[in-house]
Amino acid sequence: MSNFKELDGEALHQIAQELFPICRSITGNGVRKTLDIIDNYIEGYSLVRHEVRSGTQVFDWTVPKEWSIEEAWIKDSKGNTVVNFKDSNLHVLGYSTQVDKIIPLNELQKHLHSLPEQPEAIPYVTSYYEPRWGFCITDKQRKSLTEDDYHVFINSNHFDGSLTYAELLIPGKSKKEILISSYVCHPSLANNELSGPLVSLALINWLAKSENNFYSYRFVFTTETIGTITYLSRNLEHLKNNITAGLVLTCIGDDGDYSTVQSRYGDNLSDKVVQKVLSENYKNDAKIYSFLKRGSDERQYCAPNIDLPITSIMRTKYGVYPEYHTSLDDLTFMTPSGLKGGLDFAKKCVQLFEKNHKYITTKLCEPKLSKYNLYPTLSKKGSSNIARNLLNILTYCDGKNDVIDLADILGISTDEVINLIKIALENKLIEAL
Repeated sequence: MSNFKELDGEALHQIAQELFPICRSITGNGVRKTLDIIDNYIEGYSLVRHEVRSGTQVFDWTVPKEWSIEEAWIKDSKGNTVVNFKDSNLHVLGYSTQVDKIIPLNELQKHLHSLPEQPEAIPYVTSYYEPRWGFCITDKQRKSLTEDDYHVFINSNHFDGSLTYAELLIPGKSKKEILISSYVCHPSLANNELSGPLVSLALINWLAKSENNFYSYRFVFTTETIGTITYLSRNLEHLKNNITAGLVLTCIGDDGDYSTVQSRYGDNLSDKVVQKVLSENYKNDAKIYSFLKRGSDERQYCAPNIDLPITSIMRTKYGVYPEYHTSLDDLTFMTPSGLKGGLDFAKKCVQLFEKNHKYITTKLCEPKLSKYNLYPTLSKKGSSNIARNLLNILTYCDGKNDVIDLADILGISTDEVINLIKIALENKLIEAL
């Protein structure tokens, strides 16, 4: 297995430079090209693509027409280009309809989007489900426009095509699965768009190196909201029968906090694992948000009647950092160190999923630990302290408590519990359920 490449923060940031310029949306070749590049870096496995035709009913939604765009600009009456899609794919309203006409400034203003509170930023704005055209520019540029007639041109198309998503399964000893989901639908937004798929890519290559994974790992690359709804509509029975836990990876490549958006009630296995990882490793930087603060695909995975045991993990939460959904979310905001930190966070969650099992004692009454060289044979004041935690582990290995429960009951770290579990298993004092 030595051929597998470990992707670190620097390597992921290099791949991001390939992905960043691509104009992605909820459908189209931008998604397909993004998946092609990700697939090129996967070792030992390949993504399985799925195309779902426009017009397909997916729960309460309908797969939209596919969208493509070739060219877009605004020119003044002298022919000077004022705004050009080639300069930034954020300049065009997402899913914009075609336009080719000359209009005065007061009419143009109705189709412009900017952020007065962030005058140097181009906002990311979309109109997926209502036909309209528009441009997004900095507020500074908007205020510089003079009274004139402007030629507005957008060469885009809406047509019966398909929505694309991809998945990959790394089999483990168990058929029970951990789901790792991220999305590939935003244009040139680095942390918001690329960090999740990049960390997923690194996790794939990392997990693929091991032949001892307990769980099987299912990776899903969708488009946010409509892609995830489509995926769920086609796979819900399998997911309900097989998914034990899972993570949505989003905004996980900046240098800010470590955070999570919990499931609806914050009480599934994923919530439990992520909260324990945060409390043991990132206590001073940890932020825990309730489902009331939801905004990514945890909305779909945890929706009523879906209720999969999924939670979202991030560095700084989407919508909290000012660069979010603007041109300021670029490759300087998403950093190699940020990606490394996000990847380490995700790995710690996976490692705890792998170790977080329930056990039951194999002995009646308290075992005689000295028989196993686990207890001092000379009894004196304080001599039993060294075995106290092991005895406590055995006391609460009654088939009801997993590793996290044991750590909470004993007031010790999960790493300490795992080490004690290992000793108990080696001496056949407990067995896994």
